[in-house]
Amino acid sequence: MSAVQFDSPAVVPADPTANTSDLLVERVKATPSLALFAVPDGDGWRDITAAEFQREVVALAKGFVAAGIEPGDKVAFIARTTYDWTLVDFALFFAGAVMVPVYETSSASQISWILSDSGAIAMIAEGAKHAERVAEIRSEVPLIREVWTMESGDLDSLRAKGSEVTDEEIERRRTLANADDIATLIYTSGSTGRPKGCVLTHSNFVELSRNSARALHEVVEVPEASTLLFLPLAHVFARFISMLNVHGGVKTGHEPDTTKLLASLGSFKPSYLLAVPRVFEKVYNSAEQKAEAGGKGKIFRAAAAVAIEHSRRLQDGEKIPLGLKIKFALFDRLVYSKLRTAMGGRVKHAVSGSAPLGPRLGHFFHSLGVHILEGYGLTETTAPASVNIPSKSKIGTVGPALPGVGIRLAEDGEVEVRGVNVFKEYWRNPEATADAFDDGWFRTGDIGSFDSEGYLTITGRKKEIIVTAGGKNVAPAGLEDPIRANPIVGQVVVVGDQKPFIAALITLDREMLPTWLANNGLRADLPMSDAIRNEKVLAEVQTAIDRANTNVSRAESIRKFTLLDTEWTEGSGHLTPKMSIKRNVILQDFAADIDEIYAAKVSTTNISLGN
Repeated sequence: MSAVQFDSPAVVPADPTANTSDLLVERVKATPSLALFAVPDGDGWRDITAAEFQREVVALAKGFVAAGIEPGDKVAFIARTTYDWTLVDFALFFAGAVMVPVYETSSASQISWILSDSGAIAMIAEGAKHAERVAEIRSEVPLIREVWTMESGDLDSLRAKGSEVTDEEIERRRTLANADDIATLIYTSGSTGRPKGCVLTHSNFVELSRNSARALHEVVEVPEASTLLFLPLAHVFARFISMLNVHGGVKTGHEPDTTKLLASLGSFKPSYLLAVPRVFEKVYNSAEQKAEAGGKGKIFRAAAAVAIEHSRRLQDGEKIPLGLKIKFALFDRLVYSKLRTAMGGRVKHAVSGSAPLGPRLGHFFHSLGVHILEGYGLTETTAPASVNIPSKSKIGTVGPALPGVGIRLAEDGEVEVRGVNVFKEYWRNPEATADAFDDGWFRTGDIGSFDSEGYLTITGRKKEIIVTAGGKNVAPAGLEDPIRANPIVGQVVVVGDQKPFIAALITLDREMLPTWLANNGLRADLPMSDAIRNEKVLAEVQTAIDRANTNVSRAESIRKFTLLDTEWTEGSGHLTPKMSIKRNVILQDFAADIDEIYAAKVSTTNISLGN
């Protein structure tokens, strides 16, 4: 390890008086007629200018004021990713209130905890199904005075009620908060224990937006920049990007239904995307299986191999051989151009986070002309702490620290962060706050390493490190991510703590499985209970495991696996809202399956159990 700490100075002077609403006010002053949003309109999209958006924000803010919302009041919000989400967000800022976002998939008990712990006094719900969940626990949250439902026209009613509130009152409330004041209270997704409320300040959003816009100027500060948001805005990642877009003047559209994503990409034609690795895996796997079904699977795989080699050579500064150039040009016409068109035809960059992407996909999409800028962050760091930038990125890393951010490694390799993006505290939880900091640096709980230029690589979660009976330390993510990239694999959990060897629990992808089965001469409607015992399916999963095993030492290799006749979802309690696995819950719920793996002896002829 050549360095243990890298600090990136802020490139924009901090403003102690600024708050998040200023991002919109400044944008309107600079470009009032710029299309800042677009909403679905028939088969196309209707633009909403910066000035129009601000007028709508002020009108709704007046409604909140008329309804009795006071500066500093907590207002909870549960809804899908739509234009109205950001409208409500800024309207609450303009009214001086503090939003407490709730994932729209949250259960009644999760909603009860968030409302109770935050002290929210009102709730906005998108539709009847959300309002019903709130109604279930209404007696448990006596502080909630109002529940407004958007589908019932309650936002229109609020706007009408606020018609008598003056512009001066909204301006007074809008400017009350300073940089150090609370902007929002976001609850962690809770992969372990009860979610904790992260207090994010106005300066977290303002300073991070202003500095990130400079770092990513080739993405957000270019003519006709646009993006289509489909990730949950209740998560800080998408919410921060939404604010960055307001600051940078990027046109934003929304698609809450991911089954309609490809059609929306085709009509909206974004210039950049915000996504998680699973989205890129799905795009790749769907294209591969479609090619397979059309008898062109061999061509697609050859094209993918050429794409990856071409990108790797470019990144390493190597000369591209003539033969590779010719193949690349051929496959660009036959394969790559079709995938570019499927994503709208204009996508030049994609920001990826929440989980490791993997070099294979990074290089593949890079050759398509889509530069995936992998970044790293948590709710506690207002999302990004580091990100690759277009002018210089290294596929396989999560980039250098953003301007205004410092990143260091503790003695045990834990990544620690300080800077403009780091949250203030955990809400009403001083013990957890104290535990989260090391001399002013936030302990992320992730293990990482730097290269000589300060590019960070995340290798796993500190609490997830498996120590085998032989004393070998194994980071599960390094094995799980490449296996999960296989088209028929849904989720993977590597096990083996205090066991003689490493093993894995695996679920199949119900969406991709029928196509794969048909492409491999099997019934597309094969029941899951039969699929998990099918020799071809087992062989395909074994191939994925063998590929992952090449990345680790023999002692870290997966020796056995079990296919489960189930699906891990947020609804089953095994995934967080951002689709991260709840490892401790899975280990507990599937303890019998794990015990069965280790009950039978395993041959050791080809894999050493030593270090």
